[in-house]
Amino acid sequence: MTTIDRIAPRTTAPTRSAHRMPRAASERPATANAARDAGIDAARAACLVVVFALHAMMVGVSVGPDGPVLENAMTGWGGFAAATWLVQVMPLFFVIGGFAGRTAWLRHRERGGTAAGFVRRRLERLVRPAIVLVAVVGAALGLLALAGVPPEIVATAGHRIGQPLWFLAVYLGCSALVPAMSWLHGRLPVAAPALLAAAVVAVDALRGASGVDAIGFLNLAFVWLLMQQLGFLLADGTIDRMPRARRLLVAAGALGVLALAVASGAYSPDLLENLNPPTAALVLLGVTQLMLFSLVRGRLRRWAERPRPARLVDRFGEWGMTLYLWHLPAFVGLAGLLLVAHEVAGLSLPVPLTGDWWATRPVWLVVAAVATGLLVARFARYERGRGGTGSSLGAQSVRGIRSAWGIRWVRGIRVPAWLGALAAIAGVGVALVVGFGPIPALVSVALLAVALAAAAEPSAVEPQAVEPPAVVPPAAGARAAAARA
Repeated sequence: MTTIDRIAPRTTAPTRSAHRMPRAASERPATANAARDAGIDAARAACLVVVFALHAMMVGVSVGPDGPVLENAMTGWGGFAAATWLVQVMPLFFVIGGFAGRTAWLRHRERGGTAAGFVRRRLERLVRPAIVLVAVVGAALGLLALAGVPPEIVATAGHRIGQPLWFLAVYLGCSALVPAMSWLHGRLPVAAPALLAAAVVAVDALRGASGVDAIGFLNLAFVWLLMQQLGFLLADGTIDRMPRARRLLVAAGALGVLALAVASGAYSPDLLENLNPPTAALVLLGVTQLMLFSLVRGRLRRWAERPRPARLVDRFGEWGMTLYLWHLPAFVGLAGLLLVAHEVAGLSLPVPLTGDWWATRPVWLVVAAVATGLLVARFARYERGRGGTGSSLGAQSVRGIRSAWGIRWVRGIRVPAWLGALAAIAGVGVALVVGFGPIPALVSVALLAVALAAAAEPSAVEPQAVEPPAVVPPAAGARAAAARA
């Protein structure tokens, strides 16, 4: 689940007079020498931990009368729906992504960059780890099929691994639209999210009236673009200018409306079910999360600026998308090893949700973390380049990855940024919808290669600087630098 740029800008706490600034001020770029907002980075890292733990607890591997069973262990747990009100963090993920995206775009534009150049940089960061995942997993599942593993087991493994890819596809689309949506935000800061909210409600109503669930997938655009737009409001200081009491009131009101909507039967009480397709329930949850997060962001930032937390948060920022993409392959691989151990050594595999199963969950979480860490250590270099810090970003690093994967044929072909974004979304969509079979994997890799070519397209006016930091007050920046030293 979610991913993931680590850029976490912060606007300074504005005065009441700032609230009366002309609308054009919302488009004012950040200053040049600024430090990253550790509070935003820490929130993103926390969301990743929640996603990891949630997916780890969903893994249920056992042996039934008809053979091996790989299932969602949480399906039969009566308390799971209530738990999703705490662990459904995707709305906050997209709010943070909007915060990061808007500030990155303003800084990119300040340096003379264009919208196309911004999209290329986003494609570069997101496509590199994705193309590696699709190629490696597709090849691994193909080898398992050739080795005689039952087709249903291979298909289930591919399905489980591919489930989180929906986030990458949507995040690619939202990131590509940051320049356009930021322009809209500068002119209609309140009307733009209001219109998106109205579209979300309209899609839900039409879906309910028609009984055609497929209509709801229109909200893959409306819901997540709305969350991104709310992140813009956090980035420009609009949320921080609200009195704390009003933010608490808005959070309580949104949560109350969500509770009433669920109680009426309009939406499922399991907020993970509201992901597929997205519904207005996630919007209400996102508003609640945004308001509450804005209240604790300052304290979280001060904690995350301490030396030890800062180093940990930095690591999450370096390989956040790699962790997101590779944690489920790690879980599926461990499930396969458990089945082998059961067959070879008679290892007992407790049935999910039994007492023995719950007792083994702490050990399972530790082993899952170690396995995921090994995969992250192996593949993180594709997310930030071999240097690992982002300083190697740019056309040269993309050409190196492109050459390493045998797709140098794209050299010299001009691929527009918009076409690269569409190719990336389509490539991820093929793996998500069709699976990781040999032919779908090849199609997906080819489409992602087109996106990678678009990311590598040189431009004389595009700066090659690293991702921009966030704006913090000079005093806070000095304290952070001293703490890190």
